[in-house]
Parts: sequence; structure tokens; C-alpha cells
Amino acid sequence: MAAVDSPDRRRFHVVVIYGLWSLISGALSVPAFIYLFWPPIAKKKEDWVEVGDLAQLPERIPEERSFQRMRKDGWKLTSEKASVLVTRTSNNEVVAFSPVCTHLGCSVRWAPDRDSFYCPCHNSTFAVDGKVTGGPAPRPLDRYEVKVEKGKIFVGHEPKT
Repeated sequence: MAAVDSPDRRRFHVVVIYGLWSLISGALSVPAFIYLFWPPIAKKKEDWVEVGDLAQLPERIPEERSFQRMRKDGWKLTSEKASVLVTRTSNNEVVAFSPVCTHLGCSVRWAPDRDSFYCPCHNSTFAVDGKVTGGPAPRPLDRYEVKVEKGKIFVGHEPKT
């Protein structure tokens, strides 16, 4: 004689299958619900980082300053080290440039003997105001927003292109 499934046994298996299906669907829908209805961390427009004292910066001689900043990418918050080329143009005026060449992304440094910023990768040169003076660089150095408060120099979060 062949074993025949009773309606109670069949109903039990159907309930278990539908129960597991509901549980898995619920577990997958929670992250989707959070993604759709809770927006990621918004970037602040006024995210300023201190890079040093104005009094310690010599006039018209750029210096590289390093700083830590927090980068918000969606829900992820990371700390990263960055640097900036800071130049004091007058008593209370300061400009800050990204130390990345606009040609292929090599590091730019101040060359006092040339009185300009110099990229050693492809010999691009930039004036103290960031403008291209030679080489294959297609545009000036990217510039940070800068503000001076109570003798301290602050740079904005991202360089302006």
C-alpha cells in the first residue's frame, strides 16, 4: 500500500512554506524600506576645517598644510587626511589650492627657485595665483574656499574647479 498524505500534513507544509516565504520577504523589505524612506546624511555646505594660524604664514610664500576631515558619503562617515597649498596674499587675505595637478593628478609642490608651483610628472607650472604658466595642464589649480576668523585660517570642504 502507498502512503497517502493526509490533509493535516499537507496543510502543515503549506503553512511552513508560506511562513518562511513571509519571513524572508519581510527581512528583505526592511532595508529597502529604510533606503526609500530615510534619506542619507546630507552634506553640509559650511563644513570648514582649520589649517593653521595666519600669523605663522609668510606673505607670498605658499606652504603645504595637512588636515583631517570627515567625508560623508550617503550613510557612511569616514575620516581622511588631506592637504592644501596655502598662500597669504596680503595682511588678512589667504588663498588655498589643491595640491593635485589638473593634468593627470600628480602632486604639485612649491618650487622657490622657479617662483611657481611645479608638477614633476609632466613639467606643468602654475603661478602663485594658481594659473597655468607652462606645460600640458588644461586649467588652473583647483581652489578651496577660505575664511579667516580670529587669526585662524579655515578652508571649505571641497575645492572649487
